[in-house]
Amino acid sequence: NNNDNNNNNNINSRYDQVFQDVGLDKNQLKQVPNMPMKRVLSPNDVFCNRELKLSGIRAIGFDMDYTLAQYQQPAFDQLAFDGAKDKLVNVFGYPKELLQVAYDHEWWARGLIIDTERGNFLKIDRHKYVRVAYHGFDPISSTTRKDLYSKTFNKVASFSEKSFVNMDTLFQFVDAHLFAALIDMKDKGEYEVLDFKTYDEIYKEIRECVDLCHRDGVIKDEVAINPEKYIVLDNGMIPMLKRYRDAGVKVFLLTNSLWEYTSVAMNYLYHGEKVDEETMLKNEWLDLFDLAIVGSCKPAYMLDPKLSLFRVRPEDGSLLNTDGLFEIDALGPNGAELFLQQGKVFQGGNWKHLQAMLEIDAGEEILYVGDHLYSDVLRSKRTLGWRSAFIMPELEEEMRVFNDQVSMLESIKTLRKLRDDLNYYADMVKQSSNNNNSVDDDDEQDNNTKNQLAEIEEDDEVVKNKLSDLAQEWHRTFHPIWGAMFNAGYQDSRFAYYVQNYACLYTSRATNLGLSFTTRSFRTSSEMLPHDKLIADERTEFQEFDPWEGGG
Repeated sequence: NNNDNNNNNNINSRYDQVFQDVGLDKNQLKQVPNMPMKRVLSPNDVFCNRELKLSGIRAIGFDMDYTLAQYQQPAFDQLAFDGAKDKLVNVFGYPKELLQVAYDHEWWARGLIIDTERGNFLKIDRHKYVRVAYHGFDPISSTTRKDLYSKTFNKVASFSEKSFVNMDTLFQFVDAHLFAALIDMKDKGEYEVLDFKTYDEIYKEIRECVDLCHRDGVIKDEVAINPEKYIVLDNGMIPMLKRYRDAGVKVFLLTNSLWEYTSVAMNYLYHGEKVDEETMLKNEWLDLFDLAIVGSCKPAYMLDPKLSLFRVRPEDGSLLNTDGLFEIDALGPNGAELFLQQGKVFQGGNWKHLQAMLEIDAGEEILYVGDHLYSDVLRSKRTLGWRSAFIMPELEEEMRVFNDQVSMLESIKTLRKLRDDLNYYADMVKQSSNNNNSVDDDDEQDNNTKNQLAEIEEDDEVVKNKLSDLAQEWHRTFHPIWGAMFNAGYQDSRFAYYVQNYACLYTSRATNLGLSFTTRSFRTSSEMLPHDKLIADERTEFQEFDPWEGGG
C-alpha cells in the first residue's frame, strides 16, 4: 500500500501545485491518481475551438471525398490533371506544349488565395496582409507585393471579390498547378492563343475542364477499375459509424458526388477490396447510414430552400421525383420514418428535407464532418447553426514538424519579446531624460541619451536580423515555399483564422471521431488577449503607478 501511495504521489505531481493553490485535498480524488503523468498527444486527436458535448448530438453527417474517402496522392490528382490538360489542348485550342507539363502536388498548400485577375498566388494573415506572393511559379518581390496589395488596401477590403479564389480544399491543387503553368507559358512563351486571353479567362477554362473530368468519367471510370490505386482504406470507418448508430445517433452521408461514383468509393471502403458487380449492386455499406444524399450541390444545399429532392434507385441509379416536405407531412405523424422506408438514398434537395427526414429542428443537434472549409464548415455553421468538424489530412505532418521545432519556435517568441522590451526600454530612457533634464547638464544629458538610444537601436537591429533568419528557417521546415499552414509571418494565417472561427472541432481523419465515445465533452483551451499574456509571462512584473506624476 505504501508503494501504491508513493506511485500515486509521483503520478499526480503535475497537479500537486494547483491542488495546493486552490485548497483541494487530492485524497478526495479517486481516479486522478490513476491518470498517466503526461497526456499522450497524437495526430489522431480531435481538437476543439468551440465546446461541444457529443451527448447533445442527435445526428452526425459525413462528406465523402477527402472525408470518409481519402485519396492516394499524386495518383488521384493526376487523373484530373491529365484529363484537364487534354481538354484544354484538344477542345479549347491551348498550346500542345501544355501536355508536357508535369504535376507536382507538393508545390501547393491549402489556405492560399488565387488572384485570377493578376495571375498571382497569395498567402495572407488573419489581418488580410499578404505575406507571401507568387506570379505563376515566380516569387513576387516585397516591394511589388506591397504596391499591389497594401497601398491599395482600402480597395481590396476582404479578398472575397469574385477574382479571388480560396484554396480551401485539396481538389484545388490541380487547378492551381495548371494555372501557374499557363501563366508562365503566357508570360514567357510566344503563344498567340494565350496572348488573346486574360488570366481570368484562362482560370475559368481550367475550372471548366477540371469540373468536366469529375463528370464525364475520366476520373470515375478509372477509379472504378483500380480503386486500390486511388482510394486509401481506413480500418476505423466501419467501427466508427457502427458506434454512433449503436449509441442511438442518426448517421447520414451528404456528398456532392453522384450516385455511381459514391457507390464505387463506398463499396471499396466497406469491403476493403474491389468487389464483383453482384456484390456492388447490394450496396451493403448503406446499412451503416440512416440516409444518404448524393449530388447535393453544396454549398447551395445549405442556402437554397427551393432545391428539389429526388429519390435514387440504388440498383440502377435512376431518379424518381418526390414531393419533399409535402410528401413527408402527408404521410402523417410518422411521416419521416415512412418516407425513408420507401428508400433512403436521395439526390439534391436542401437542408430542410434533411432535417425533416432526421426529425431534428435544432441545427445545434447536428454535427457535420467535412473537408471543405467553405461549403462544408463555414456554410453549415454560419447559415444553419449545425456543429462542424473539419478534416485536414495535412494536420498529421504539421503536428510532427511543429513538435520537432518547438524549441526553435520558443526562441523566436523570446526574441520577439526581447524586441518589444527593447522598444519599451527606449521609451523609459526618453522619459527618464525628460524628467531629469536641467539647464546645467542639458547638452550632456542629451548626448548620453542619444548614445543610449543609438545603442538600443543597434541592439534591436542585431536581434531583428537573427529573428528574421530564424523565422524563415522555421517556416521552411513546414513547406519550402508557403511555410506553416496555420501561420503567415508571425501571425495566424487567414486559413487558421477561419478554422478557429468556424470549425467547432478539427482533426486529421474523420475516423478519429470514432475514438471518442458519445459521452465525451470537448473543451477549448483558454484564450488570452495580449495584456493577459504579458501579465502571465514570468519575465514581466505587473505594477500600478501614475506615469505622468512628476511632470512627464
